[in-house]
Amino acid sequence: MRQVLSLSLPEQITKEIKISSKQRGFSSVSGYVKYLFELDKNLISEKELLSSVKEARREYKNGKTVKAKSIADLL
Repeated sequence: MRQVLSLSLPEQITKEIKISSKQRGFSSVSGYVKYLFELDKNLISEKELLSSVKEARREYKNGKTVKAKSIADLL
């Protein structure tokens, strides 16, 4: 079932959203917002990123890294 979501935004932001949605080929602002929401699902949080970096540093210090001449060697 479809539901309406009402947002209160400053006029300038509303204009920018409408312009961006048209420039990116969306037929409606709703479609653009749905697209942005799906993109957001694939992002990791700052906390997750920092945790990953800390883990990578630990592995590096413990010598658990792979030396490669190119990215192709890693794949």
